[in-house]
Amino acid sequence: MRLMDWEQVPYFLAVARTGSLRRAAEQLNANHGTIDRHIKALEAAYGVQLFSRTRKGLALNSAGQLFLPIAEEAETALVSARRRLSGLDREESGIVRVSMPPILAYHIMAPIFSRFSEAYPNINLEIRLTDRFEDIAGFETDVSIRAAYEVADDVVGRRMFPLAAGIFASQNYLDRNLPSAGARGEGLHWIGWGSTNPVANIIEQSPYPKAEIRHSVADTVMHMDLMRNDCGMSLMLAFCNSVYPELVQVPGTELFHDRSIWLLLHSDLSRTTRVRRFVDFVADGLKEIRPLLQGELIGKR
Repeated sequence: MRLMDWEQVPYFLAVARTGSLRRAAEQLNANHGTIDRHIKALEAAYGVQLFSRTRKGLALNSAGQLFLPIAEEAETALVSARRRLSGLDREESGIVRVSMPPILAYHIMAPIFSRFSEAYPNINLEIRLTDRFEDIAGFETDVSIRAAYEVADDVVGRRMFPLAAGIFASQNYLDRNLPSAGARGEGLHWIGWGSTNPVANIIEQSPYPKAEIRHSVADTVMHMDLMRNDCGMSLMLAFCNSVYPELVQVPGTELFHDRSIWLLLHSDLSRTTRVRRFVDFVADGLKEIRPLLQGELIGKR
């Protein structure tokens, strides 16, 4: 592989793995035109097309399939070198890239990040909000803050404590609909999560399995705003009750603690001073608000 081709490798791999310029752009936080330009530059450099363009997107052709393992080997070498060099950094300065779901970012992490920036003015945060588990081993992010059951990836995982979640709805919605609802939830509404319903078993085991599922949306913040605007009931992290007191626990339901909050990073980066300072600071900040995250403050305002 020639030196000039290294710049194109991440774009080639993103398209190869997603099958789409649009999805590759989302993965790399770039735009459609940038991805297309780099792919065409790589194809021009080798004088051969690497993808077949179809109605469904882009698929590797025979040349692309031949190039794929070479590009993956180059990616592995670059990522390994970057991690090892980052691990040598002993300065309390630079950038820490952190990813997390929006629901934690807006209401939990922002105050902690503010205090961190005051304590470490030379460390800047590059924050990415996504519900997708970003690839730490692939160097997509330095630190990932997640609510998860278990973590099986090749990362250093600091498991903090279980998070409380439950079934909530606005008080207005319950006042208007609960008195006339059937014994198993007939006449009530669940706000859905889309084609793959991650809480299907929770609905089935709840006191309201016959409530209708409608208004599906996967985005957690929009999901909660629909609840606040009296569109139905749904699962949410219990701390949201302290942020939005109009959302109350649905009668007959209980809180559960099946997922924990995790701080995840690659083992090589655990030796990087700025990353270690950040992770330790966030861990201490989360411990301070543990009662909030475990549902102990529900109804207390």
